[in-house]
Amino acid sequence: MKKPLILVTNDDGITAPGMRALIEVMQELGEVVVVAPDKPQSAMGHAITINSTLFINKISTADSEIVEYSCSGTPVDCVKMAVSEILHRKPDLCVSGINHGSNSSINVIYSGTMSAAVEAGIEGIPAIGFSLQDFAWNANFEPTKKFVKTIATQVLAQGLPDGVLLNVNFPKLPENQIKGIKVCRQAKASWKESFDKRQTPHGRDYYWLTGEFVNEDKGEDTDEWALENGYISLVPVQFDLTAHHAMQQINTWNLNEQN
Repeated sequence: MKKPLILVTNDDGITAPGMRALIEVMQELGEVVVVAPDKPQSAMGHAITINSTLFINKISTADSEIVEYSCSGTPVDCVKMAVSEILHRKPDLCVSGINHGSNSSINVIYSGTMSAAVEAGIEGIPAIGFSLQDFAWNANFEPTKKFVKTIATQVLAQGLPDGVLLNVNFPKLPENQIKGIKVCRQAKASWKESFDKRQTPHGRDYYWLTGEFVNEDKGEDTDEWALENGYISLVPVQFDLTAHHAMQQINTWNLNEQN
């Protein structure tokens, strides 16, 4: 039997330690191909490159156990290029990360890590985004590895429902302090943002985005609660953005009457 083909990508760039940790785990589970941005692409969301060229460089050596490609584009570009131009067959799994920093709650919307996983899901590939609550470049990813393997193994064995992928976030804790994995919903939280306005020496205004993350959700079934209480959060995510619960109400509107 063929080993599962596993596509690994991220948004922190191909040299990021979080990706190196993810690759190490995936090598235990299947044949690994890496396609990742050649530079950091955090908070790119689902951006794609349409007005400039894309470049891919094969960077693995002849004696390497895995094949790696760097891509000049966004995380979503990486998945698109992998599926269309690089891989010889459809991957059995796509994993994105491990991100340096949390992608819980509303951050899933902005995340390049999660958008890469969403793109894989759109392509019909079971996909998981992994993130750690530590933005440091030298973050310790060792405590995550056992759990990454468990979750990926389950997805390979069980599959995922159509149109669903997983958003997995790890608390910044030693392995022996992680209480387990909780299947959660996305917390109702948001960024209260402002812009720090400054001036260049030539008098031109410029701005730095700043903000405070505010969790308005007091539920104990959310990803934010899980992370705050020592659990790994696992949120099933869908890319069908239809608000099905609102359709009945909106259908009561007089939409087809002429004024």
